[in-house]
Parts: sequence; C-alpha cells; structure tokens
Amino acid sequence: MSTHRYLLKGAALPDGSKADVLIAHGCIEKIDLNLIDAHATLIDVTGSVLLPGLVDLHTHLREPGREDAETVLSGSRSGAKGGFTALSAMANTSPVADNAGVVEQVFRLGQEAGLLDVFPIGAVTQGLKGQALSEIGAMADSIARVRVFSDDGNCVFDPLVMRRALEYIKKFDGVIAQHAQEPRLTVGSQMNEGSVSSILGLKGWPAIAEEAIIARDVLLTDHVKSRLHICHVTTAGGVEIIRWAKARGINVTAEVTPHHLLLTDELARSYDPIFKVNPPLRSEKDVMALREALAEGVIDIVATDHAPHSLESKECEWQEASFGMLGLETALSIVQKTMVDTRLIGWAQVADRLSTAPARIAGYQGQGRNLQIGAKANLTVINPSATWVVDKDLVASNSRNTPFHGYELPGVVTHTFFNGIATLCDGLLHSNGEIA
Repeated sequence: MSTHRYLLKGAALPDGSKADVLIAHGCIEKIDLNLIDAHATLIDVTGSVLLPGLVDLHTHLREPGREDAETVLSGSRSGAKGGFTALSAMANTSPVADNAGVVEQVFRLGQEAGLLDVFPIGAVTQGLKGQALSEIGAMADSIARVRVFSDDGNCVFDPLVMRRALEYIKKFDGVIAQHAQEPRLTVGSQMNEGSVSSILGLKGWPAIAEEAIIARDVLLTDHVKSRLHICHVTTAGGVEIIRWAKARGINVTAEVTPHHLLLTDELARSYDPIFKVNPPLRSEKDVMALREALAEGVIDIVATDHAPHSLESKECEWQEASFGMLGLETALSIVQKTMVDTRLIGWAQVADRLSTAPARIAGYQGQGRNLQIGAKANLTVINPSATWVVDKDLVASNSRNTPFHGYELPGVVTHTFFNGIATLCDGLLHSNGEIA
C-alpha cells in the first residue's frame, strides 16, 4: 500500500464540477472543496481536468523478442507519459504469447517496471497461424489471468477456428479481439484502395476486406452467444455493420485508434512510410464516420494500437517498410483535438471511452473506476488549454515512428498516478513517486 499523500487543488472533474482531491494509502481519500492536509504534497492543478487513469486495450510492447523496438519497461514509460495506468500487451511477440509461460513472463515484467498495470493478451491460435487454438485455458488460469485473446497482426480467418474460440472463452467470460482483415483480399496491399492508391500505383486495401470479417464474426458471435471485440475499425461500412449488430443485441464492442480519427490516405502521397499502418489510413469520409460513431457509442473505446518499430523498419521504401506507428504519448491529445475541441464529446465521454469502457470490456480490476472516495488512485491530469509540439526524439518509447512529429497538439498530460503514486509529475517521469 502506498504511503504517499498528494493533495490535488482545483481539479476539474469530468462532469464539469471542481474539487480538491486527496490521494492517500493508494486510494482517493477525499473529494471536496477547500481541502487542507499538512502531510500531503500539494499539487496545483487549477485549469486541468482530472480523469480516471487511461486504459489501452491494444498495445504492442514487443517483449519478448523485439526489445530493439520496445520493452515492457520502455512501453510502460511511454504509457505513463501519455496518461495511461493500464496497457494490454498484444500477443505477437517472439515467442508468441500463446501459452501460460509467455503471458506470465510479460505480466511479471510489467510488475517489475511498476509504472502501470500490464495485462497480457493471449493469442487465439498457436503461433498466430490461424489453425489450432492456443493454450487459452492455461493462460486464463495463469497468474496473468488472461481474459482477452487476439491474433492481432493477423486475422483469425478460418470461421470454424473462430467459432471454436468464441465458444471456448465463454467458460470464463473472456472476449476475442479480432483483427478484421480477409487475407485473400489484401495480398500485397499497401494502402487504402481508392483514388490515391490508383494515382500512386500502390496496391489498394479494400474496405470490404475489413467489413466482410466484421459481418461474419458478429453473426458467429450471435450464433454461439459469446463476446466479440473488433480491433481498430477504420471504415464507414464497418461502423454500419457494428451499429446493426448492436441493434440486434449481439454482444460486440469495437475500438478506433487516434490516428484513424485524424489522418487520411492523402498523406500517402508523400510516400513516407511513417504513414504506413495496418489497417491503412482511410478516406476523409471514413474519418468523419468514425468520429460520429465514437461520439454516439457505436464504437465503444479508443485504443492506441501503439506499434513501435526499429529505424531500419521504417526508414526505407514504402513497399519494404513495416506497418505501424506509435500512439501512447499522443493519444489523449488527438482525442481532444478530434472529439472534444470539435464539441462531439465532453470530458465525461473521454473518461468513458479511454478508461471506464476499456476496463469494463477487459474486466480489469482497479482500473477505469469513476472518481469517487475509496476508488484506487489510478488517475490522469491533463491541461486542455496548453499545447505542445511532438518531437520524435523526445518520446519515452525505444522507437521513433510517430506520424505526428512536428504537429502542435492541444492538451498536455502533466500528472499520472498509479496505485496512488505519481509516476508522472509536471511532465517528468518518476520511478518511485518522489517529487523533487
């Protein structure tokens, strides 16, 4: 239990009210006006918004196997800097997290880093090959208590395998997070299929490749009465299928990434591989549909799909470059820019889409709690009036592949509290909660 005490003065809560918040013994001890505590470290957060700690349901931490791109520790630092108090580590590591041994290793590395919760996601199939189911039960029973399973990076393309996975995870109220990409429709695809791909001579990635899998899997989910989560939705058509499924009462949830809320396929005209991502950046029409769906709640959450890569994997010709981009440190600012500053949602909805809802979907205890007395003090402070310029050389990640280098973004994350300890204070990362 943390012995640190902090008194946050003048915080704006997500509902628009203002209060002082006392953090003690790892929890929120008091929420009131004009609080005084002589034993607490005083932090003036006037003008800032206090949110429940952000929860990312889609993070690539690369360890074990690709520590040149990211480690659990460096990814935790990047997450804390972005206001996250929980990350979900995707299974496409080397070796693949398809057994209890690997997920327990990742879980322990997260505990050793100590900056936030790291929850391993288990692979759906052995080796992410889409053929035989992985050791789902063993991972669920392990110390990591895995409840989310995904072959992300690959689609579970065989409908029989997908059905079996959906049936299996019902035993412990798990969820399958599907990377919706029909592989036969995307062989060699490089970017969104459309006028820009035709002009650039890059093989197009059709929207139907995503939408066909979403449609198939919501029907399978309805058939077996299980739970499905759709990763990184990118198309207007995909939104409509999810809307239809929810109207029928099918137990499906969905996520959108910050970069798909802002960037479009027009950026590929530069041939800069920094904009090469899976699924690809889509059209302006798709971007607007995604924003509306997130505001409406058809899309439940924002997830970063933080995908670090080594320099040589991105600083090469487009066709040879790896898919993916960083996301943890810019996520909240992008959501403010695209959703809050455009008046599509308020801070209460930000708290839901980036904290409460992802924690609920994944079943993460102690995360995503409303700001109330007795709740674990996993908290994020953002100054929405401040701006900052993204500098790839200053990110906490081991990698540098951010598409937002040079962008001026609104909203500065100034403080992150994990289990009642300040891991980020005034923009500076701390490993022991002590504030100089």
